[in-house]
Amino acid sequence: MKAGLFLVPVGILNQTHESTTFCGVERNNVEKNIIPTTWWEGGLALSGEILPGWSYEGAFTSGLNIDFAEGDYKIRDGRQKVAKADASKPAYTVNTKYTGIAGLELGATIQYQAGLGQGNYDEDVDAMLYSAHVVYRNGPFGLRALAAAWDIDDAINEVKAGANEQNGWYIEPSWLVMRDLGVFARYSEWDNLAGSDGETDISEWDVGVNYWLVENVVFKADYQWQDAPPGQKELEGFNLGVGFTY
Repeated sequence: MKAGLFLVPVGILNQTHESTTFCGVERNNVEKNIIPTTWWEGGLALSGEILPGWSYEGAFTSGLNIDFAEGDYKIRDGRQKVAKADASKPAYTVNTKYTGIAGLELGATIQYQAGLGQGNYDEDVDAMLYSAHVVYRNGPFGLRALAAAWDIDDAINEVKAGANEQNGWYIEPSWLVMRDLGVFARYSEWDNLAGSDGETDISEWDVGVNYWLVENVVFKADYQWQDAPPGQKELEGFNLGVGFTY
């Protein structure tokens, strides 16, 4: 059991997001814009093992608080970061993982929140998050894949049409060329207006390398290009970065 401030048990990166543990300079946009990593709350959590290889974590925490009055509608806009957080409408999270096979992790999360506006809106905009992922490592080969989706009360469409569905997914194979040098490719799609009839999703390709100088220091380089809806800026270019954990 733990109480206080902690990371919400969802996705791949949220609980293990140090720069030496993932490919690419930037965290992937699905876990950034849909989950939204890095996401922490205050509350109480229980965890344990159901069967050998099967674990669970359940949490009762403060929730997101999206300022609908300002026209905000994206999930990431609602992070309160706990300090002076409004917890009128708490969140309930259940996560389970299977790690019974060497090199394999399967995970799934469901979260329910009764009001994304913490009761500061004419209607309680309740929301349900579904997330599932796989992480696999076999020798030099690695694979990560994740899908996440929010099912939100239709009342949010009064703020932004189509915001009642927000979802995304990505797949990322990687290869260790040498013990300290790895290459990867990632394809991702995400959409914060998936409930609309128009074309609102964004897709992105990333390819790059990681070089670990030592275990806790990594140099990174990658190239990204996007395909965005008409009229929206597409980001394309190189990223360079260095990560250090301690």
